[in-house]
Amino acid sequence: MESFTLGLMRGDGAPLYRQIYHHIVEEIASGGLAAGEKLPSKRRLAADLRVSVSTVETAYQMLVAEGYIAARAKSGFTVCRIEKLDAPVRPAPAAPPEPPAKRWAYDFGTGSVDTALFPFKTWARIQRETVTAHPELLNHGSRQGDASLRAAIAKYLHAYRGVVCAPEQIVVGAGIEYLVGLLARLFCASTFAVENPGYPRTAQVLRNNGVRTVFVPVDGDGMTLDALQAGGAQLAYVTPSHQFPTGATMPIARRTELLRWAGAAPGRYVVEDDYDSEFRYDTRPIPSLQGLDQAGRVIYVSTFSKSMAPSMRIGYMVLPVPVLEMYRAEYGVYSSTVSRFEQQTLCRFMEEGHFARHLNRLRSACRARRDALLEALYAAFGRDGVAVRGSHTGLHLLAAVHNGMTERELVEAAARAGVHVNGLSAYYMEHPEDCPPATVVLGYSDMDERALRAAVDALRCAWGARPSE
Repeated sequence: MESFTLGLMRGDGAPLYRQIYHHIVEEIASGGLAAGEKLPSKRRLAADLRVSVSTVETAYQMLVAEGYIAARAKSGFTVCRIEKLDAPVRPAPAAPPEPPAKRWAYDFGTGSVDTALFPFKTWARIQRETVTAHPELLNHGSRQGDASLRAAIAKYLHAYRGVVCAPEQIVVGAGIEYLVGLLARLFCASTFAVENPGYPRTAQVLRNNGVRTVFVPVDGDGMTLDALQAGGAQLAYVTPSHQFPTGATMPIARRTELLRWAGAAPGRYVVEDDYDSEFRYDTRPIPSLQGLDQAGRVIYVSTFSKSMAPSMRIGYMVLPVPVLEMYRAEYGVYSSTVSRFEQQTLCRFMEEGHFARHLNRLRSACRARRDALLEALYAAFGRDGVAVRGSHTGLHLLAAVHNGMTERELVEAAARAGVHVNGLSAYYMEHPEDCPPATVVLGYSDMDERALRAAVDALRCAWGARPSE
């Protein structure tokens, strides 16, 4: 073929060399260019299309690399013999964009933290020094996470949470969802008991991995043992330090009963998600369930998402020795999912005492925000107009509003005022009819005291009366 015509889109379309490439591929696929047929020379085609020779050369080289054409010495480029294609090769259609996140004037969600509280200067300095001084961190490290970070975590857990473990029992991974997914596949033949209400994402991760789940109701002391026993589960996933979302703290008697349940049959384990344990305001921190365990039946999981930043995907779990052996047999060839530079930055941050100081500052700031929110709620609605629970610890509380509005009306009225709140029923995986009426979940870690007061004032205006019919 001496030449062919091609309408190029200049300026707004794909790069010219890609347009030439796709046109020739379509011609070959449709039979317009037959096997053995000679293509125009690079200079001839460049002149015909009014493009540079290098543009045509790039397109031809792509075609050669993918086997559509062959370069023959002194005879140019010819079409290769190709089995009939099912359809012409075309650029992939553009995927629909992800819906943008809703922007709120005030957000009482529970998944964010105030970036103003992050120790940017200290973290940046340590990270810069780590990257500069340790190029070896570009290579693979321990599959369970770097030994130095695991040692720092073990030391912290023993001092602040009463966890008894060796660094070798710790597995570092990219967040709670990832680690729960590993556990789900390790115990794929078992049934998991999940708190109801509870954290929907945990249940979703378990279901996504094909694990059977049963939902166990919680009361003021956490997961109810009679219902757990009746559910036939082998693993119980609990948040005993600060039950999400009710805020209940599991007392020692219930913890003892739960450990007794785990030890009563082989293959039973309690997965302790130590959610929000760092944020206890009115009493001393309660030791972990794992620290009470004498039989090796507690799998402890936690994360730095709330204490540092949600985007810092560093979580960890402490495995009893039998489960650790299962993990190594199943996942012994898996590489760590957390950057070694991030691991070592966090390790130094902990070893040098910055993490403990940061937690103290963060706890003080969140206590002040909790107090400001409580004061604003009672001032706006009165103690008879709102009942608060779960405020002694954590980064959210429950507010039951007594103004005659339903939960749905409360959430929708708040949204119209530019305020995001979640209804408590959103966290019931089963039996939403058991949800206390007109109750919303208010997270307060992402707003300072001034913003919290303004947000409550917006709620006061939105909830001052029932919406007109």
